[in-house]
Amino acid sequence: MTGPTDPAALAVIHAESFTVPRPWGAQEIGETLAQPGSFLLTDADGFLIGRAIAGEAELLTLAVRPDARRRGTGAALVAAFLDAARARGAERAFLEVAADNTAAQALYARAGFAEAGRRPGYYRPPEGGAVDAVVMTRDLR
Repeated sequence: MTGPTDPAALAVIHAESFTVPRPWGAQEIGETLAQPGSFLLTDADGFLIGRAIAGEAELLTLAVRPDARRRGTGAALVAAFLDAARARGAERAFLEVAADNTAAQALYARAGFAEAGRRPGYYRPPEGGAVDAVVMTRDLR
């Protein structure tokens, strides 16, 4: 899988993909990728940032251009994340997803993730209110 790696180009894809949670800017993406254990997986139409450290992997963000959705890009990036996490010694993976993002929850469930809990009011949509975060986990052993 190959795609853009420049934080500015990634920020454009992220902005096209999200309002909740809020889109990440180029600086935030660059700082996240500079953290220990962080890694980037890319495709022409999307990307995933993960982190694997101390036996755990976290899927930090997955962004796929809206006009490229439902073509397998997200599923391929999640599969690559699971492989990369295992290769980095992770035994368990987790992520957070907005409770109203049922398409993403279904994608993660197909990849073997299951709901483990919720964080009430975790996300703040631009129009106001709050959206819970669904915490999902998956065993990698």
